[in-house]
Amino acid sequence: MNKKSTYFFNDRMTQFGLVLLFILIVTAIFSVFVSTANVQNLDNRLLPTGESNHILGTDHFGRDILLRMIVGAGVSIKVGLLASSISLLLGIFLGLIAGYFGKWVDSLIMRFTDIMMAFPVLLFLIAISATFEPSLNTAMIAIGAVSWPPMARLMRSQVLILKSRDFISSVEALGFSHIRILFFHILPNCLGPIIVTFTLGISGAIMAEASLSFLGLGVQPPTPSWGSMINEGKDFLRIAPGLSVYPGIAIAITVLAFNLVGEGLRDALDVKLEK
Repeated sequence: MNKKSTYFFNDRMTQFGLVLLFILIVTAIFSVFVSTANVQNLDNRLLPTGESNHILGTDHFGRDILLRMIVGAGVSIKVGLLASSISLLLGIFLGLIAGYFGKWVDSLIMRFTDIMMAFPVLLFLIAISATFEPSLNTAMIAIGAVSWPPMARLMRSQVLILKSRDFISSVEALGFSHIRILFFHILPNCLGPIIVTFTLGISGAIMAEASLSFLGLGVQPPTPSWGSMINEGKDFLRIAPGLSVYPGIAIAITVLAFNLVGEGLRDALDVKLEK
């Protein structure tokens, strides 16, 4: 085991983040087998924590809160991974092209990137989700489609640094194609920053999905989502605060887990991300 991996696994905060992340992933996998999260029982509505075999109580329709949160974990992890993957691919592609070819290509892509970053992400998400039919797939695509600018700027800066290195000049002199240089010589040397940015981006995607679902533009009922659960519980804060508090805590823990792992990777790989 090299020094980087030793540092990563020995850091206490990273270890804590990995434990949280492992629990979340196991929960997300288990959510596939949960089939009773939407079963309603009005006789058991708004039960308090621990009553009648409901560990976290029930909501205003008598649905088990714990089961709905487990399903919500699967939704959040799915959105985080897929939306971040879309953002990753777009950012890498545009950043590689801008940094490698330069000139008017670089100016065009970077000005478009600046325009995207000038507007609040949530505003773009609301516009896209309101234009198309709100759903889980729409939320994932929308989040991925508006979250790529930081990755593009990071990739561009990495390409500009690597493009001036001797080994790139050597492969260019050998007559290698642009595609081969970009994807077989430049991209592999950018994996450290890519992995870190991708990990940190997952938490942002989860927060974005929760925000959209809270506004009713994300995951649609009856599918549970932590954001929609907070929205449904806001009318019962006085008599049943757990309806909103529990999913809120789940979002905070999930974001914390990915951020801790991302910070650990950044320190272990000694990656300096562009602000």
